[in-house]
Parts: sequence; structure tokens; C-alpha cells
Amino acid sequence: MAREVKQVTFTKAAIPMLTRVAAYARVSSAKNAMHHSLSAQVSYYSGLIQNHPGWQYIGVYADEAKTGTKDTREGFVKLVSDCKAGEVDMVITKSISRFARNTVDSLSTIRLLKEHGVEVFFEKEAIWTFDGRGELLLTI
Repeated sequence: MAREVKQVTFTKAAIPMLTRVAAYARVSSAKNAMHHSLSAQVSYYSGLIQNHPGWQYIGVYADEAKTGTKDTREGFVKLVSDCKAGEVDMVITKSISRFARNTVDSLSTIRLLKEHGVEVFFEKEAIWTFDGRGELLLTI
């Protein structure tokens, strides 16, 4: 009985890519109670992201006692910069009001992030910006 040898070719298994996720937290007052709120937000989002399968924790960007526009909040500016640099795929934040103070700022930033492939999730309102209804819901 003759033996036949066949060559077997193995393909490299694709390693699933993790979604790089960051959070944004903000409180508008430097009062002690608000400081605790910021710390609670940072802790909550750190745990949420780190314990989610498929997500890679990038960090929590935060601003305290900042009520100004998006350009005056250092944490927010750094977050947007890192998103534009391709370091973040998704941003989670507590609510629309934590992300920006008005609809125009929200929409302009969301559109900028979309151009760079970054989705934003507003937890309280359950709005995903890559969802076809996301932008509509933000303006209501």
C-alpha cells in the first residue's frame, strides 16, 4: 500500500480587533459634592469599559468646574484631539448636557468625530451617533 503525503496549508486566525473606548465626564461646579460626582463618574466609566468584552480601555477624560464652551475644557479638547489622531473608536458620556452646553456645539463635535470614525454614546438618552436616528434625537 503506497502512502500519499498531502501538504496542508494553515491560515493565520484573525485576531478580533478591540474597540478602543474612552469616556468623558464633567461637572460644572467645584463644590465638594460635585467633586464626588466627578470621581464617581470616572470610577463608573473606568469599570464599565474595562469589564466589557471587546472593548479596550483608553481612559476617562474629565473636566471639573468648567461651564465654558468646548474649546475651554482641557479634558474635552484632549479627547477630541486623541479621537482625531485615531486613538479612540468610541466615546461614552453620561448625557448630552455633559458633552456640550448647546445643540450647535454637540452637533459640530459629533460630526467632526464621525469624520474620524468615532461614535459617541449618550448613556442617559440611549443615543448612539452612528445610528441613523442619532443626530435627529440630539436636536429634539
